[in-house]
This record gives sequence, C-alpha cells and structure tokens, in this order.
Amino acid sequence: MSANTTTPPGPGTSAPGEAVVPLMRGVAVLRELTGAGGAMRLSELERATGLARSTVDRVTATLARMGYARLEGRDAILTPRVMELGNAYLAALRLPALLGSRADALADELDESVSLAVADRDGIRFIHQATRRRAMSLSFRIGDLLPAERTAPGPLFAADWTDADWERWRTRRAADPQDRGFSAVPAAAPHRAPDEDFVRRAARAAAEGWALDDQLIEPGLVAVSVPVRDPGTGRVACVANVVSHTSRHTASDLRDTLLPRLRAAVTAMERDLLQAPAAAPGPSPAGLALWTGASKQELGREFIESLARGLTVLTAFGEGRAELTLTEVAKATGLARATARRALITYEHLGLVTPGGPERTFSLTPQVLSLGFPPLSRTTLPRIATPHLAALAERIHESTALAVLTDGGDEIQYTAGVAAHHVMSVDVTVGTRRPARVTAAGRVLTAGYSSGGEASAASTVPDAGFAFVDEELEQGLRSVAVPVRDRAGRVVAAVGVATHAARRTAEECVRDLLPEVAATAALVESDLRVAARFTRVALS
Repeated sequence: MSANTTTPPGPGTSAPGEAVVPLMRGVAVLRELTGAGGAMRLSELERATGLARSTVDRVTATLARMGYARLEGRDAILTPRVMELGNAYLAALRLPALLGSRADALADELDESVSLAVADRDGIRFIHQATRRRAMSLSFRIGDLLPAERTAPGPLFAADWTDADWERWRTRRAADPQDRGFSAVPAAAPHRAPDEDFVRRAARAAAEGWALDDQLIEPGLVAVSVPVRDPGTGRVACVANVVSHTSRHTASDLRDTLLPRLRAAVTAMERDLLQAPAAAPGPSPAGLALWTGASKQELGREFIESLARGLTVLTAFGEGRAELTLTEVAKATGLARATARRALITYEHLGLVTPGGPERTFSLTPQVLSLGFPPLSRTTLPRIATPHLAALAERIHESTALAVLTDGGDEIQYTAGVAAHHVMSVDVTVGTRRPARVTAAGRVLTAGYSSGGEASAASTVPDAGFAFVDEELEQGLRSVAVPVRDRAGRVVAAVGVATHAARRTAEECVRDLLPEVAATAALVESDLRVAARFTRVALS
C-alpha cells in the first residue's frame, strides 16, 4: 500500500513519439487551473500554457462537456466532477479509507489538525485532512504539494532516498530557491535552511522514527510526524502529521506531549493495515468510449475526442484496481488497446502513471491529485449547488434556492439562491429563515422519508419524493421542493422553486416545474457524491 512516485519530465524533455499531444495539452490546462485556485481567464490560460487561444477554447470546451469545468463568459472554472480523477488515485491507494478514521479520532483527542501525507518525488502530498475549525486554520488541502525540506513528513521520506533522489532534490533547490513551484506554500527566502540541514534532519528522522517542522513553512506553524509503515514491505506507506501553532504548542512541546499519543495512533494504523482484507474491485467506468464518440459527433471540432478518451483512462483505476495491465485498462474503459496504450505512454511521460511488475502493470501516482483536486477539496454544498440553481432559474424564469434544516428543526435556512428577474420576485436571500412546516423545502427536510416516500401533505413521484405548498407561507406564494441526498442516502438539503400564483397554477407547478427541480437536485447530488468521497463537504 505504499504510494508510488515517479519523476515527471523536466524542462526540455521531449515527449515520446506515441504520446497524445491533445491529452498533454489538456493536462497542462488542468494543472494551471489547479494552481490558480480553480479558475482562470481564458486569456491567462493562453499565456500560462503557451497554447494558441483556439486550442485553449477547444480544450476548455471539451472539459466542460465532460463536466470537469464550466465556462462563464471569459472564465474557465473547475467543477466538482473533476475530482473523480483524484478520487481514482485515492481509492486505488486505499490509505484514506483504511486510516482516515484513525486520523479523525486523533484530531478529536488532541484538538489539533491531523493529516496523512505520501511522498511525491522530492515533495510530499496530502491525502487526508482532519481539520480543527478555528479562526486561525492550519491545515492544507488534500492534494497540496509541499517541498520535503520545509515539512515534518519530508525527512521521514528522505531517509529512504537514493543518491539519485538526493541529486534530483539538489537540482530542484538550485533551480527554484524560493519554492515558487509549490503554489500551496508561501515563497521562501532563497535557501532559508541550508541544504545540509535537511540532510541532517533526514538522518535524525531515520534514527529516531519521527520528525519536527519548527516554523519551516511559515512563522508560527509547527508540526510533528511519525511514519506509518506498510506491514508487507516495511517501507513508509504514508506519514501521520499533527499540526499546531506556537501560541498553542512549541515544537519541543509537540515532541514531549503529543508525540507519544501520535505514536500510539500510528501503531493502531499499522495494525489496521495488517488486518485489512484484500480490496474487492469496484465498478469500472462503463460506456465511456461510446459517450466520447457521441459527443464528438454532436459537437464536432470543438470536442477533442482524444483528450476525453485519454482522461477516462485515469478513471479505470480505483479500489481493487490499483495496478492494471494495458488489457485491463482497455476493457474497463471500452477503449481500443491502441488508444489506451498511447494514453498510458503519455501519462508515464507526464508522471501521472508508473509502470511496474513483470506483467507490465500500471498504477497512478500522487500527481493525479494535481488535476483539479486541491481547490475543490474544501468546497461546500452551497458552492456546488449555486451554478445548478442559476441554470435552473435561467430555464424556468423563477427564483431557485437551496435550503437546510436549522439545528432546532423547526426552521429552514437558505444557504444558496438565485432570484428571478421579475419586478415581483421571491426573496431567496442567503441566511433567510422560514418556518419549516409551511414551506416546501421544510416539509421535504422534516419528512424523513426514504426514496419514494411521502413528505407530509405532499405528492410523490417514483424514487423522488417532493413537496408542494400552495399559499401557506403567504398569499400568492407557491413552492415546490425536492430533496438532496448525500452518499449515504440521507436527506441533507432541499432544492426548491417559488413562484407567484398569478404566474402558474398548482397543476402547472407540479407538471412543469417539478421535473426541472428534480433534474437540478440530481445534478447537485451527483456533484456532492463525487466531492464528498474523500473530503468533508460543509452543508452551509
């Protein structure tokens, strides 16, 4: 269960002759969008990638067709659906699923942020975060890449580096002394810590089995780390990391007071790895090759089929499918062997997959998390829902909203909303509260029905309960709402539409609005389930 690492192509490294150029361009666009926080002007993408504007337009149009991005005017914005690429790596790795609950429990016990990190070349990348919610937040995001020498986990991984690994690290240090290649950390003064200091820290970590970060990332931030070893190989599978700040703990205090409890948690994690059953293969993506072909036929030149098919190759991997042969990748995706082979050659060149084993298998590397995951790993349900609410409002010309139940259970609160462009429109101001019993969203949220069940005083449609309220909150106001369920099937929110009685009869609300609201709720649910697979999505 050790994380695979590989070296990406350096500047001037030529691509193999069989590499898929459109796929390389798509990866470049995704990486730039990720580094920019998830959104960029198309003109900025053009400058950052060096691609022609027409190429950028076609790449982003293809990503939008795949649901990985959306286009708003001159901006390209990553969407939660792109997280399925990173989810494929995290599912194949299994470590977040096997160890995440231990990290969460440790965070609760210590009242400090706890993370799990894997090695990624001469850096580290986070695969799990258990965050303490305070005014001063200390956690990084899942998928963030940090330079090894400025972290606590770094020396523990470096303890196993080869001479070639050390040479690569020194080359990177010389080329980027201020760490500008690591967008997740503040730029450092050139070589703020001498290279030999990190060499000594790595040797000490090898001898002691733990390591400290005493304000190496930025002033005030301290951390202590312990390696979690793979019981089969004895190598470091990941590193458990406790993060605090100097007004709560000094570095020496972390060592003296928190390190023993961190070590106890790591012992339990290693026991979990030893006792973990073999992973059963999950469902492989089906019908993707047919979908890309249909999209090409519909959109023509604006859809880059080789990019879309290449990206589907990453989703062939997952739980129980950590290592796949070329034949297995082709079978899982429905792609021709030649198409899958060229995509894998391209990804190997880009450092996203690594080959191994006598059977020439392939596995994903942590760099897959660089394709959109970090900026979306802290998304919220309102952020997920808002673009869908806006699209719904534009289609039906009525106010739309997302609502959740308040703690008391007798009120709903709007957490996202888009008002219709009418002189007389319904107030969907975020933060507004309404009595649950006289609103459609409230009845959906308090009904507690299962799929296909019945909300109080509401009609239903197969496999999707809904509520309709006719002039109960105030005269002239009609509303219809549909539930939003999380990955476990629990109703966590409601998508609703409100209109004036003069614009639509009760029958028209159910006949015309309900299907649109239900379709929007399904889109929100789909995004939520992708985003929440390995991250915590706040409901408000």
